[in-house]
Amino acid sequence: MAVKTPIFMDNHSTTPVDPRVMETMIPYFTQKFGNAASRNHAFGWEAEAAVDLAREQIGALIGGMGKEIVLTSGATEANNLAIKGAAHFYKKRGNHIITVETEHKAVIDACKSLARDGFEITFLKPSTDGLVTPEQVAEAVTDKTVLVSVMLVNNEIGVVQPIKEICTAVKNKNPKTLFHTDAVQGAGKVPFDVTDTNVDLVAITAHKMYGPKGVGALWVRRKPRVRLDPLIHGGGHERGMRSGTLAVPLIVGFGKAAEIAKAEMKEENERIVALRKRLYDGLTSQLSDTFVNGHEDRRHPGNLNISFAFVEGESLLMAMKDVAVSSGSACTSASLEPSYVLRALGVSEELAHTSIRFGIGRFNTAEEIDHVTEIVVDAVKRLRELSPLWEMHQEGIDISKIQWAAH
Repeated sequence: MAVKTPIFMDNHSTTPVDPRVMETMIPYFTQKFGNAASRNHAFGWEAEAAVDLAREQIGALIGGMGKEIVLTSGATEANNLAIKGAAHFYKKRGNHIITVETEHKAVIDACKSLARDGFEITFLKPSTDGLVTPEQVAEAVTDKTVLVSVMLVNNEIGVVQPIKEICTAVKNKNPKTLFHTDAVQGAGKVPFDVTDTNVDLVAITAHKMYGPKGVGALWVRRKPRVRLDPLIHGGGHERGMRSGTLAVPLIVGFGKAAEIAKAEMKEENERIVALRKRLYDGLTSQLSDTFVNGHEDRRHPGNLNISFAFVEGESLLMAMKDVAVSSGSACTSASLEPSYVLRALGVSEELAHTSIRFGIGRFNTAEEIDHVTEIVVDAVKRLRELSPLWEMHQEGIDISKIQWAAH
């Protein structure tokens, strides 16, 4: 069977819209175009009813209620609203926030912004497998800790944090401390329930679960009630937490995507985990000196982040032009530094520069996995043949102990 290229295997960056989601959205661009805030006529009532249904679908995905869903423009806004909104509203309780070095930039930069406003931020360092422990987080909690933010699933290495245990440890240490989790990569991919975990704030987005770009949500606990200072002021929409006219077609699509994810997650995960194993086995059986980044078991079903020693990530990406993946190397950012996530795990700069993140998703096939395996193996072997360091490694020379002379 011929494989159509290019092959998209970067499903952590975004996902294609599921045709069932698209079909649900289309009428809300044309026939059902009302403003959900228009309470005086049928067009507005119809839009409001569609939004209310979507809230229920989104809330149900994570075990919450529709009334607890605050709709946003995406996960970046949702994370900023959670962190800055909680910090400013509850600043009389304290000025201390705890997060992790490997969080998404939306969390890290929001915290750094608060640091400029006088808040004290603790960045916890994970272990080499990417995990933080409940004891480690609780130890950092003080009577001034207003918020703890730990992501559910890491966007680079796919590691699934023990959120329930961490949240319990935090609440035992300081019951007034709020707990926020960035669940963008995990919602609809790994089991997660807001009641079971006892978290207070959860950020999710549509485009990571086969929904449209441009819409996200923040789940805000109602009992006991969590309050936030808004980032965007205006008409008092979203219970005063986020003003602005709602993007009804996108919200409807988000709801449908969440409904599908909830219904099909178990079956879909089994298939995707099998594809990930197929890719891993295919690569590691043909290539030596490969290293998986992050915990091997506690990880996103479709994530394989792997370093190919003695191959520059940028060169490998260029050699894999028919495959869409991402790299922890310099070409993926404006910085020449390797991935900050991998460096936080203690991965050497050399290995961090050689990492490739494969994100396997709903629409990938076994044929695509085999074709990608063939392309990667061929590219790595070819690039290693050009590397004098690989040749020295083959001869048994420990490259890390070489003293390079300046010219």
